[in-house]
Amino acid sequence: MSVTITVPRDAVALGLGANKVARALFAGAERRGLDVAVKRTGSRGLFWLEPMVEVETPEGRIAYGPVKLEDVDALLDGGLTTGGDHPLRLGDPEKIPFLARQQRLTFHRCGVVDPVSVEDYRAHGGYRGLEAALKLDAEGIVAQVRDSGLRGRGGAGFPAGIKWNTVMLAKADQKYVVCNADEGDSGTFADRMMMEGDPFNLIEGMTIAGVATGATRGYIYLRSEYPQAYQTLKEAIANGVKAGVLGENILGSGKSFHLEVRLGAGAYICGEETSLLESLEGRRGIVRAKPPIPALKGFLGKPTLVNNVMTFTAVPWILEHGAKAYADYGMGRSLGTLPIQLAGNIAQGGLIEVAFGITIREVIEQFGGGTRSGRPVRAVQVGGPLGAYFPDELLDTPLDYEAMAAKKGLVGHGGIVVFDDTVDMAKQARFAFEFCAAESCGKCTPCRIGATRGVETMDKVISGIRSEANLKLVEDLCEVMTDGSLCAMGGLTPMPVMSAITHFPEDFRPAGSLPVAAE
Repeated sequence: MSVTITVPRDAVALGLGANKVARALFAGAERRGLDVAVKRTGSRGLFWLEPMVEVETPEGRIAYGPVKLEDVDALLDGGLTTGGDHPLRLGDPEKIPFLARQQRLTFHRCGVVDPVSVEDYRAHGGYRGLEAALKLDAEGIVAQVRDSGLRGRGGAGFPAGIKWNTVMLAKADQKYVVCNADEGDSGTFADRMMMEGDPFNLIEGMTIAGVATGATRGYIYLRSEYPQAYQTLKEAIANGVKAGVLGENILGSGKSFHLEVRLGAGAYICGEETSLLESLEGRRGIVRAKPPIPALKGFLGKPTLVNNVMTFTAVPWILEHGAKAYADYGMGRSLGTLPIQLAGNIAQGGLIEVAFGITIREVIEQFGGGTRSGRPVRAVQVGGPLGAYFPDELLDTPLDYEAMAAKKGLVGHGGIVVFDDTVDMAKQARFAFEFCAAESCGKCTPCRIGATRGVETMDKVISGIRSEANLKLVEDLCEVMTDGSLCAMGGLTPMPVMSAITHFPEDFRPAGSLPVAAE
C-alpha cells in the first residue's frame, strides 16, 4: 500500500530547500523499494520548521521538521513511512502548540490539500459554501456576509456586506469582481500563502461574490513578486473550469463566472483599489479621486466589487456554517478571525489565525517565543509600513480595529514586525518617509513633495542639526500629509513617523545636537 508523504511547495519552504528534499525523498524511497507518493502542498505557516514534511499514517499525520537534504536518508532508514522516531519528529502537526492554539477557519486546508486539485479540495470540505450560496437568492447571500460582521481584511476594515450590497443593487449590463492580491506590506504573507496553498478557497469566495452581485467576470490582480502563486492560480483556474466549478454553468446552476489572473508591475500604490483598477485597465497606477466609488463605477466604468484575498477567502466558511457561527468569534465590531503574520526579529515567525481580541504581547510571547536575538522587544510595528510603532507599554492592546485606533494604530493586513532593543527609531521614522517618496504615485502634492521633504528633514534631525526645530517641522509636515493626501499612502505615512517620535523621543535628540536657542 502506497504511503503519502507531503512536502510544502510554499515559497518559504522552497527557499529553504523543499524541492531538493522532495526529490531526495522520492529517490531514496525508490532505492529502498518503498511504495511512496510525494504530495506537494502549501505550508501550515510554521516557518521556523520549514521544510516541514508530513507522512500520512493509519493513526493520522506525523510531522518532521525542519528537514534538510542531508536528513532524508536517516529519516527513511528510521521508519519515516510509518511515523518512526527521529530527532526531527514533531508528532501530530495539529497538536504542535503554535497550531493547537489557533482558530483556523480560513486556513484550515493550507498545508493539507494539493493546491491545484479540485478533487482534494472538495474532499476536505471545499465548495460547500458555493453550494449553500446557490440555494439562496442574491439578497440572501449578501445578508449572510453582512450579518457575519466580515470587514475588509486588506487594511481599511470597511464592512464587506455594504460593498457587496452596493454592487448587487447597481444597474449595469456588466459587473466585475476584482481581488486585490497586490500584497506589498512589509512582514505580510497571508495572501501569498493562501494562493500557493489553497487557491480554490479564493476562487470559491470570488465565485460566491459573482453570484451574489450579478458579476460574471473576475480578475485576480497579483503582485509580480509572487511567481509561484501566479503559476498555482493559473493551474487551479484551468482545473476549475474542467471540473465545472468555474466558467459556464457552474455546478450545473445555470450561472457563469469567468476568472483571470493579471500580474502587477511592482508598484506598492496599486494596493490602493483605484490605482489597481487603473493598472488593470492598462494605464499607469495612479489614484483616482472618489466619488464615484468603484462599487458604482470601477473597472471599465462598470460596478466593481474590490476585496482583498483574505476577505474573499473568509466567505466560503461563512456561507457553509452561517453568519452567526462566524460572528461568534471576535469582539465588539471586530468579528471573525484575523490572519496574523508574525515577522521581524522573532524566534517563531509564521501565520497565526485567531479570533480578534488577542493582544500583541500574547502573539509575540505565546506564538512567537520572543525575539530571535534573545534581546528585549523594544518596538513592534503593526499593520505594514504605514502602521504605528508600539512600545512595550502598549503591547497589551487587543488586535481589534477600534482598540488599535484608540491607541493611534491600525490592524491593517495583520502584519506584525518585531524589533529588539538595538533598533534606531529615528532611522525607522526616516524610512517611512523614504518608502512613501519611493512608492507615491505622484498625483497629489502632500504625498509627492511631503515625503521627500520628510526625508530631508529627518536627515537633519538625525545629524543633530537644529533637532528641536526640525522635529516641529516634521510634525507640521505630518499634519499636512494626513489632512491633504488623496489616499492612505500619504495620509498614513505620518502614523509610523509620529508614533516613533511620541514613544521613542530619546532617539530623536542625538548627543551633541544644538539646542533651539543656539540654532
